Amino acid sequence: MSDKKQQPNNEEKVTIGCYISLFLAIVFFSGIAAGSAYFWSFLDFTTLMGSAGKVVSKVTETPEGLKTAMSTFRGVGGSGAIDGFMLAISMVLPGVMLAMGMITVFEHYGALRAAKQLLTPVMQFLIGVPGTATLALIACLQSTDGGAALTRQLKDSGALNYREINNFSAFQMVACAPITNFVTFSAAVLAMTDSTGAQLVPLSMGMGLMVLLIAKVVGANIMRLIQWRLQARQSKSAASDLAASPVTLTVERN
Repeated sequence: MSDKKQQPNNEEKVTIGCYISLFLAIVFFSGIAAGSAYFWSFLDFTTLMGSAGKVVSKVTETPEGLKTAMSTFRGVGGSGAIDGFMLAISMVLPGVMLAMGMITVFEHYGALRAAKQLLTPVMQFLIGVPGTATLALIACLQSTDGGAALTRQLKDSGALNYREINNFSAFQMVACAPITNFVTFSAAVLAMTDSTGAQLVPLSMGMGLMVLLIAKVVGANIMRLIQWRLQARQSKSAASDLAASPVTLTVERN
């Protein structure tokens, strides 16, 4: 009988269910189903986020009668810490809580394992992070708060090390949430025309979004270069200190 003990395999297998979970997670965080009039719009992050109700902010008397002006739950004319608190409870906290809750569900069904196995080579080549960060990457393209929450969860679970966190943070800092911010706010600017009807901004929405995505990849690789140079400098300094340190020999006598 052999005395060797078999080591248990703690790594769970990636099954077809894991890939289905990954696919649903990508649809959920990418915004593909956003604004859809069909029933599957519930698969979108922003759709489930919803919006706060409106309240009456101003009432004026006109010859036709009373006229009311509506504002969001946050109100108008706020300032300081109170206004920041109202913004947090109406927008930031719901987005972070929803993102962390959904990523926990997708992780339970193996989405992160499937992303790690399938997308790690591509992600490592582009921005220097494993495929486990795929869902956080997709989320940060649509929601700054959601991407930050998922990244923190990956850090706390040990899925990303110190260097990978820096690379991924640099990727997110450049053009935060481009799908939401650029696509939403650039629509009015790109539609502007002069008196002759010619477009004032010679740029398509798709081209602008491509520039932002390229800039994010460039930012991540600049961080990779900085960290690589810092590591090389530290290794060189450690080698110099080792060469300069005295060497002592100990001779043992029987």
